[in-house]
Amino acid sequence: MSDFPIFDGHNDTLLNLHLEHRGNGRSFFERSDIGHVDLPRAREGGLAGGFFAVFTPNNRKPPSKKEKKEEFKGIKMTKDGYEVPLPKPIRHKDALRFTTAVATHLFEIERASEGEVRIVRTADELEHCLQTGTFATIFHIEGAEAIDANYDALHILHAAGLRSLGLVWSRPTKFGHGVPFSFPKSPDSGPGLTKAGKGLVRTCNELRVLVDLSHLNEKGFWDVAKISDAPLVATHSNAHALCPSPRNLTDKQLDAIKETGGMVGINFHIGFLREDGRFKEKTSLTEIVRHLTYIAERIGIDHVGFGSDFDGATMPHDLVDVTGLPKLITALREAGLDDAALKKVTHQNWVRVLRQTWGA
Repeated sequence: MSDFPIFDGHNDTLLNLHLEHRGNGRSFFERSDIGHVDLPRAREGGLAGGFFAVFTPNNRKPPSKKEKKEEFKGIKMTKDGYEVPLPKPIRHKDALRFTTAVATHLFEIERASEGEVRIVRTADELEHCLQTGTFATIFHIEGAEAIDANYDALHILHAAGLRSLGLVWSRPTKFGHGVPFSFPKSPDSGPGLTKAGKGLVRTCNELRVLVDLSHLNEKGFWDVAKISDAPLVATHSNAHALCPSPRNLTDKQLDAIKETGGMVGINFHIGFLREDGRFKEKTSLTEIVRHLTYIAERIGIDHVGFGSDFDGATMPHDLVDVTGLPKLITALREAGLDDAALKKVTHQNWVRVLRQTWGA
């Protein structure tokens, strides 16, 4: 177990628990060899909580052999990397229905835990959980397709506990445009936020819902930077200078995040870590250290933490799952981070940013 409680900026565990073909019927309360996170493994690895994403995939049923074949055809390999077409938009009513169903798992987990798991809505609640060992979860939606143009659903979801919202996943919405899964590529792809998207940012600010910039294209990023009065936060992204994936942040974007007191959660997906963008090769957790120390040196240790993408990405071979977090802490210590820096990276930076965003 880690010496410090670890709070993580992103996982897709709820989706895996919801989709039978991804989670194989596993329970959050029972140790499993499937996926990356369950409560027993989280306890072993020192994970004290995180952002639990609710995401609506394009395919919500097991893909057929034909669909798998067509999906593979959509990936165009290039000399230096690959090109993947942007997924098609999905309908609001479908996303809202699916979001409600997946989010229900989080509330069921809290209820069934008998006090061992808590959905936190304030920074005070988060700090209390970190101090007492209660597993802290944040209700986050990745991609705002479930939100209508009048933001009625946003108000209802906020009342239910939503505290973080990603404006887009990597597909266009009525609010803005996500970056493609291509490599190498700049995040400067497509137009900025729509009028509805700018209004959504303002409404999130009013409700004190964190606006997540991960997956958003660069023009959309700068639109948020102009509008938002909250710290700029990318919950699960890395340094574009080290891995030129459009999912990663340029130095200029990193500097803007620092100026607002925001932060970046380092994504553990090997395709967003490796210099060559490959996602099938054997890759060490030292790549996570490389990105974290680069961003810390660029904008300061106060502006970086973890944003693993557990249960939604390919992990380094020597991390494997949440139980490997102590190895990562050891590697960071060997890279020169002392106890004070490790406390910031593992949880204090997230608490600070959430307090500034939520107001309590």
